[in-house]
Amino acid sequence: MIIYTVRQGDTLYRIAGRYGVSVQSLQDDNMLPDPARLVPGQTIVIIKPQISYTTRAGDTLDSIARRFGVSLNTLWRNNPVLRGLDEITVGQELKIKLPLPTGGAVQVNGYAYPFIDRDVLRQTLPYLTYLSIFTYGYDESGTLIPIEDEEVISIAREYGVAPVLHLSSLNTEGKFSTAQVTRLLNDDAMQQTLIRSLIETLQQKGYVGVDVDFEYVGRQGADAYVRFVRRLQEALSPLGYFVWVALAPKVRADQEGVLYEGHPYRALGEAADAALLMTYEWGYTYGPAMAVSPLNQVRRVLDYAVTEIPPAKLLLGVPNYGYDWTLPYVAGESRARSLGNVEAVILARDRGADIMYDEVAQAPNFNYFLRGEDGVAREHEVWFEDARSMQAMLRLMPEYGLRGMAIWNIMRYFPQLYLVLNSEYDIMRATM
Repeated sequence: MIIYTVRQGDTLYRIAGRYGVSVQSLQDDNMLPDPARLVPGQTIVIIKPQISYTTRAGDTLDSIARRFGVSLNTLWRNNPVLRGLDEITVGQELKIKLPLPTGGAVQVNGYAYPFIDRDVLRQTLPYLTYLSIFTYGYDESGTLIPIEDEEVISIAREYGVAPVLHLSSLNTEGKFSTAQVTRLLNDDAMQQTLIRSLIETLQQKGYVGVDVDFEYVGRQGADAYVRFVRRLQEALSPLGYFVWVALAPKVRADQEGVLYEGHPYRALGEAADAALLMTYEWGYTYGPAMAVSPLNQVRRVLDYAVTEIPPAKLLLGVPNYGYDWTLPYVAGESRARSLGNVEAVILARDRGADIMYDEVAQAPNFNYFLRGEDGVAREHEVWFEDARSMQAMLRLMPEYGLRGMAIWNIMRYFPQLYLVLNSEYDIMRATM
């Protein structure tokens, strides 16, 4: 795999000729919305297969997989143009085998809402080990609030991806409630009801485990939170289910703030089977313009986390989005707009902006001006992800010996994330 950064005057034709690949392959792999209009600073991922095959009359994807001794998921991962479907055309060139990945085997979890576009879901599932469906809350008795997740679970299982039940402090009003968490952690009967409700749902719907995401627990609730996670794990483990826990991105044990104080890393790491590090949202909706996951900050979290929790228990949180800020930033007033990574490149193209790359944060960014309804041109700053930033972040997994990664979230398809992931790592399959 080669990651090429577009320069002024580049065309897809010239890039293809320079690296000995077809224009169609570059366009298909990177899913370029307008291959005739490249943006200086934009990344193009170049994949050169070891074995390729041109389809003939009578071929099916299944027959090709059998002929070469590979799985359908492998063909889908190697050929994003297939979009996770069985449809092929005569004369289509397929990548059968890529160079062996050098990053080792990893588990990949993706978060999705039940209303995810089904085409995006099918396109993404070949790259996943687990699918966490966001989210189950619970009422004041501790009973789970039902969601319509049956179809998404069924599709995930078609691709051999294990569904994970995501549990949060969502209440009956659809809001995340600190009071709801506090009530649960101090009510034994409510916990018993919740655990029974979880077991019933796990069994009925075919989930393989629970991902617990209680945020803003606070210092006073920390010990009770650990006891609840341990109690849940002890109830589910004999039945064959696992328990994960999501952790705020701490850099030291005594870090202050309600988001951090309720997540004692060592104790929660011991209570759960695995832990997700929420290593994103440094750049966020209400904050100043900056990278969502600056690599230097992510490293600080990992440096601390591995001293408290065995690395083989840790999943690295990976963002799949960016933000567009209107400048100047005003605390308490400014509100950034979330946007997808493909959308960010289109925005740079349409606004005539060159894409820059911050070597410290390891993240792409650009600025542009937009005239508002009042006639005033205001500057905007955009931070997002590209193949370079994803490669830098994903390479932290073998460096720190992590179990794998968790993508927040997979609602928008980001081809370069999956091109990098598939080229450098062997994606593990789950036992179901």
